[in-house]
Amino acid sequence: MTSRDGGDDWGAEVFEALRRLGIRHVATVPDAGLGRFLELCEADPGIRLITLTTEEEGIAVACGTWLGGELAAVAMQSSGVGNIVNMLALPNVCRIPCLLLVSMRGEAEERNPWQVPVGRAVPDLLAALDVDVFRPEAAAGVAPAFAEAAARARETGRPAAVLVSQRIIGAKSFVSGD
Repeated sequence: MTSRDGGDDWGAEVFEALRRLGIRHVATVPDAGLGRFLELCEADPGIRLITLTTEEEGIAVACGTWLGGELAAVAMQSSGVGNIVNMLALPNVCRIPCLLLVSMRGEAEERNPWQVPVGRAVPDLLAALDVDVFRPEAAAGVAPAFAEAAARARETGRPAAVLVSQRIIGAKSFVSGD
């Protein structure tokens, strides 16, 4: 999958930001849109990549990791945001920073109509759930947005999410493993 705006390396840049931020735990329901980032996390012995069965488990992992003294990241596709709605009460009520990296679906050039309703709702849904939302305009802005979201989550004791648009990620072709 190639980024529409030419930023093929945004995943590597976010990975480097993750390392600079001292984040050593990444919980994920794997997604091709986050592929490069997740591959780099898996290859780094200093990062613990935790594969989940559902996205809400990632919120619990992030909360438990914070109780252990560290910020974790939770990586998912936008369709998974629908699965974490109730679970987001935990970090909000308990004032636990929670950092989300979300690959968006249902936007430009989406070929799966089932992705469109939730994809359109994600930014407003997260905002309504008191999650600070960051939407970089280009691939070069994803890593800085990730670092800013991490700082905001730590500062406020609330969840913060970086939404990586389909324009940045590129549309899935459903050919050769996308």
